[in-house]
Amino acid sequence: MILIDGRGLSCPQPVVLTKKGLVEDKKGIDILVDCNTAKQNIIRYCEGVGYKVTIESKDEDILLKIRK
Repeated sequence: MILIDGRGLSCPQPVVLTKKGLVEDKKGIDILVDCNTAKQNIIRYCEGVGYKVTIESKDEDILLKIRK
């Protein structure tokens, strides 16, 4: 499983990294973000293209587990 670090990046960069990661591994990826806007944008994109997203809190960060 690919783990992408999207912390500290402004939108749309975390979504772009998510798209690239899903091209590499169509089964799913994990992405770590640190802001609610990135989280919401990634969820919206992933659900729109048929992926399920599970959200976990990791200290002050957010781990999004994206699966087909």
